[in-house]
Amino acid sequence: MELKVVKIEKPAEINFILGQSHFIKTVEDVHEALIAAVPGLKFGLAFCESSGPALVRWSGTDSEMIGLAQKNALSLSAGHSFILFLKDAYPINVLNSIKNLSEVCTIYCATANSVEVILAETEQGRGILGVVDGLKTKGIEGETEIAQRKEFLRKIGYKL
Repeated sequence: MELKVVKIEKPAEINFILGQSHFIKTVEDVHEALIAAVPGLKFGLAFCESSGPALVRWSGTDSEMIGLAQKNALSLSAGHSFILFLKDAYPINVLNSIKNLSEVCTIYCATANSVEVILAETEQGRGILGVVDGLKTKGIEGETEIAQRKEFLRKIGYKL
């Protein structure tokens, strides 16, 4: 077995969700869940098929996001993994809709942070062991940081 690290390549402001499912119908089901959750959502989705032709299957509504999803899924090449890129949207808007799909097994991360994916590669294929999502913790927030956090959440419309 060999351990590998694959960095997710994306613009800094773009959010994405990385997960694992168990069936090829993931592509259509995730697509349908996304447009039901946020009509007009711009996204790209790619799924690494783990049997048969073992292709990157894909869907989406935005060519830039679709391209990012295809490129990153191929870089990962980890069976039954999926990656979803969101344009002008946050994972919080769609995460429960995705997690509620019967074929979705795991969500590894949902973030706009820089992410490294830790993979195990064997003779059979690749699997995701986990992710490094963002930076190492630098300390504990104080009163100033608490105020900044609360202000930020209100600024982006998630709190009154």
